[in-house]
Amino acid sequence: MASSPASAQMTIGEFGRRAGLSVKALRLYEASGLLPPAEVDTASSYRRYSAAQLDRAARIGLLRRLGMPLAVIGEVLDLPDAEAGKRLDRWWAGEQAAFSARQESYTWLRSRLAHGDEPERRYPVRIGLRPSHKVATLLVDVDQERLVPAMGEAEWEIRRMLEEQRATTTGERWVIYHRAVTPESEAPIEVCIPFTGSVEPVGRVALRIEPERLVAFAEVTRDDCFYPRITQAYEAVREHVTAAGMILTAPPREIYLDSWDRLTGTDPFVHVAQPFEG
Repeated sequence: MASSPASAQMTIGEFGRRAGLSVKALRLYEASGLLPPAEVDTASSYRRYSAAQLDRAARIGLLRRLGMPLAVIGEVLDLPDAEAGKRLDRWWAGEQAAFSARQESYTWLRSRLAHGDEPERRYPVRIGLRPSHKVATLLVDVDQERLVPAMGEAEWEIRRMLEEQRATTTGERWVIYHRAVTPESEAPIEVCIPFTGSVEPVGRVALRIEPERLVAFAEVTRDDCFYPRITQAYEAVREHVTAAGMILTAPPREIYLDSWDRLTGTDPFVHVAQPFEG
């Protein structure tokens, strides 16, 4: 009996030509578990693919052209289409935020090269009492180039877990810097989402109680939330706590007040905060 078109077997070369993928790419996707062959001959190790795999191959190729990492592609492919669409949206929002941050940095530097140094921005430092919170957290190592996308990816993973367990959240999120993130080396950051409700930890996401803390903080608008301008807010906070002789009790953090796309450029967006005591 003749094979149906969907079950017809193709060599790796033929499949690659029809899918628009190189043999090298197909071997990479096989090794990563994204696209294993339909059949492997145990004697010759020849790979055979079916026509039914062409749609998956096309999706992988398209997502790779968008620059999506293999691990995230695996997540997207494993979800039903409706959920996959949401996952794609969240990843793309992170990429757009990263590009926006790079564009702001470029514009800032280009302006300085053309017109000289801009006047230093002065960020008033205030003192606030942060109440105790239950937080879901994810610790990741990241360098400066991947900082913004990594923050978005971690936030998405945490929020998805909290939504599945019907926890209550707001747009607020934190990023705690356990060491300085630089272009040359990775450092651990902790992305935290405060929540209420009964939740169990899942996968990489941990749960803990963040204690009540006094913080010295400077407020930064959305338009100013890019490197290196945001460093002026950090410097203002550092000078304040040093001059006041405050004892630091935890790493510095950025407390984001709401989602990027729900605010305008002049809205308060983030508090650059340093926990302290007396």
